[in-house]
Amino acid sequence: MRTGADYKESLRDGRNVWVLGEGAVADVTTHPATAGMVEEYVKWYDRHFDPAWTDVLLTPPDANGIRLPLALTPPNTPDDLKRMGRQISAVHFLTGGNMTHTPGYGELIALGLQNVMKRLDNSSEEIEAAEEYLDYISKSGRFLTYAGGGPLIGTRLRPDIDDRAALKLVSESADGIVVSGKIQMHTSTAFAEDLLISTRNDMPAGSGRHLWFVVPVNAPGLRVVSRRAAARHKNPFLSPLSSRFDELDSMVWMEDVFIPRSRVFTGEAPNRNRKESLVCWMLWHHSYGWLAKAELSLGIALALAETMRLKENPETVDQLVEMTVNVQTSRTCMAAAELDPEVSASGHALPNQIHVASAGINTLRVRQRMGQLLRGLPGSSLINAPADTDFADPVMAAELEDAFGGGGYTAMQRAALLQLAWDQVSSGLDGREAAFEMHASGGLESWRRQLAAWFDRYNELANGVRDFVQVDLPDMDLSSLQEIEGVPRRMPQVTPGS
Repeated sequence: MRTGADYKESLRDGRNVWVLGEGAVADVTTHPATAGMVEEYVKWYDRHFDPAWTDVLLTPPDANGIRLPLALTPPNTPDDLKRMGRQISAVHFLTGGNMTHTPGYGELIALGLQNVMKRLDNSSEEIEAAEEYLDYISKSGRFLTYAGGGPLIGTRLRPDIDDRAALKLVSESADGIVVSGKIQMHTSTAFAEDLLISTRNDMPAGSGRHLWFVVPVNAPGLRVVSRRAAARHKNPFLSPLSSRFDELDSMVWMEDVFIPRSRVFTGEAPNRNRKESLVCWMLWHHSYGWLAKAELSLGIALALAETMRLKENPETVDQLVEMTVNVQTSRTCMAAAELDPEVSASGHALPNQIHVASAGINTLRVRQRMGQLLRGLPGSSLINAPADTDFADPVMAAELEDAFGGGGYTAMQRAALLQLAWDQVSSGLDGREAAFEMHASGGLESWRRQLAAWFDRYNELANGVRDFVQVDLPDMDLSSLQEIEGVPRRMPQVTPGS
């Protein structure tokens, strides 16, 4: 297992990163827009060497006393899955769900790749290559992230329909492929070392072949174009979350990028409703991240109820109970996913996808309500809370203490909690998370369609009612409910010749 210093050093490897509004970033470890996030990833690696985290982050000792990082060890049994789930949950809680893509997430990407190669019964060479890459990720801790390979708006507006593919196969040989094109938003590429791209278009056009490939982020001809940094105050007291967690969702532009044959795979067309897809372990990780954000909101609400002396107020108590029920519903679904697992085509333990979808649907459904409750609970103090620097002036400090102190808590203590609440539900970082999850995960409706496609008891339940009625009923077949097509993504209309 590498250290945080090893990871940090690997980022100084000639990557081509452009942060919109900032320009070219020569070194992501030192630039103001990226350095804070790098340090959070450094902590992720170094935590594995902290004795206080040993039992949470490492596997039980083997016969030789060796313990491995749980995040980098594919789960083979339900017990492995439960341990891995506890590890993911604990790490997500440290960031309030704001660091959605960790190196452990990369392990789940590689695990999904290997599983799809086996499910598709691809060539022995491709299966072996996927297994070797998974083993490489597991042993090295190399940071892998994922992109779905969708086209940008300019590509989709091209007059020639045959020219609207995000990626083009420039050439192919026994050694590998050369690819050019631009792909849309995905997360953390500025900080990752490898990127798995699963193309939405066939390559070459008309072949029906969907090439997936793993490319180093510092590959010649590859540029990472990251969105503008989330708006945040330069004083961390006023931005306790957004000053630390900004993953810089990115586009990737490629010009004649070479990918060796050992990193090229024959995938399948995108299908969100496929139960055992490339993203099946990733969805589990996503849901834990959303749960951690909801738990942080609940934790802040509880702390504010105490420090604002609202815990005896009946309306506040009702709101806290509502938030608690929302959080526990999702956590119960996640526990069920691990206690009632499936076995993947690769033979690994897979969180039950229906339970995972139920957790995701619940968390997405209550997200706005949780934010609304937290914004309202502390009253207008949320808006007018002071900064730590305001207490530097003795006269102002005395007045602020009179305005915000008392009841066993100082004005500074209350201000710190109020600023955390603001950053959690009223900041640019919160707005980014809401927008990103709507697009990257497909949003609530996409998750609902997935659950509808995965649910396999329609006929059992419908036909089960026959014992309760007084007439004979024929067998009923509702399996078509599993084949509901998703609403196609709206596409821009192009007038020929425009």
